[in-house]
Amino acid sequence: MRPFLSGVMALALLGSTCLVAAPTPAPLPAEQLTVEKLGHMSPHWVYVFDEALNNEIDMRVLAYDGDTYKRLGQIGAGFMAGVNLSPDGKTTVVATSYFSRGGHGTRTDVVEFNDNSTLAKTGEIILPAKHAQTFPMLYDVAYSSDARFLYASYLTPAASFGVLDPVRKTVLGEIDTAGCVLVIPSGPNHVSSICESGRLLTVTLDAKGHEASRATSEPFFDPDRDPIFVQAIPTGGGYAFLSFLGQVHEVDFSQGPPAFRPVWSLVSATEKGAWRPGSVQIGAIQRALGRLYVSMHQGGEGSHKDYGTEIWVFDLKTHQRVARWAFDAKNWGAITALQVSQDRAPLLFAATDHADLVILDAQSGKAKHVETQLGQNPWLLMSP
Repeated sequence: MRPFLSGVMALALLGSTCLVAAPTPAPLPAEQLTVEKLGHMSPHWVYVFDEALNNEIDMRVLAYDGDTYKRLGQIGAGFMAGVNLSPDGKTTVVATSYFSRGGHGTRTDVVEFNDNSTLAKTGEIILPAKHAQTFPMLYDVAYSSDARFLYASYLTPAASFGVLDPVRKTVLGEIDTAGCVLVIPSGPNHVSSICESGRLLTVTLDAKGHEASRATSEPFFDPDRDPIFVQAIPTGGGYAFLSFLGQVHEVDFSQGPPAFRPVWSLVSATEKGAWRPGSVQIGAIQRALGRLYVSMHQGGEGSHKDYGTEIWVFDLKTHQRVARWAFDAKNWGAITALQVSQDRAPLLFAATDHADLVILDAQSGKAKHVETQLGQNPWLLMSP
């Protein structure tokens, strides 16, 4: 037995010697993490607010290129966020809530600033725990026209809004709105809110962001007979509000206090009550073309929450319908939001309830691309 054991030990020693003698590989170079810049912003980039209803504490904003058909990245948006772009399009601002235990615990309300060239967070403003948690829209948080002020809608359920300094990242004050809701900015220092009486409350701010004056308009719609969608569509000099029955209420803010233009209709006498607007973001305006694009559907009483199955196009000067585009809702899904770019070759973007993003030529209505499953439930679109 001894010779055998000696042989085994010799082999073991030989193996051990070989292992020790093997050359040690050189260490791998340290990995350097970098953030790639997105490059020059294109008018065909679109920011898609993805409200994941099966995961409401983890909403996000998806950046997408309508020319290359590529997803550029995403911005975290927390719980029931409000999202908007700065006037120069370089910053995405998110007003949101976080909870220390995910879906519960200590609540922190915050406005976060994100650089659109990197999608990185560049700063924040801590808010009182009053941020209005609503469906996604452009009037939960909004900039003044000169970007000097930022407004955040509050609801506790008492209605008010915060006035913020986006440069110094501070809260300047809070304005009570007597039950009127949302922040609809006009010019450098006017903010309007919609009242349940059908009126607009408009607050004028001084240079420090404090209330200088306020005025309440006469009713411009009947909330009992024909309410409006609060998702106002910017017109350039003001906003267009669409009603459940398809009336268009244009409000001009270019001369200071709101001026109400004559009401006109999206539907003919025979279409009234049968065809209605509906979506989370119901329409968009291409200012250079003077075109209004509206998501429309067939429906009756209470169908204003139904999504669109056609896109109707209107001339803003003549108020005439100039196009009626069929939308392949069976394959693409029904329209949940519309947005249009403001360049010379505009694209029309339509988000759907299939989580698809459909890109159309805004002048012909021809579908150029369908991006399937962009996120989980895309509702709100913003273009720079």
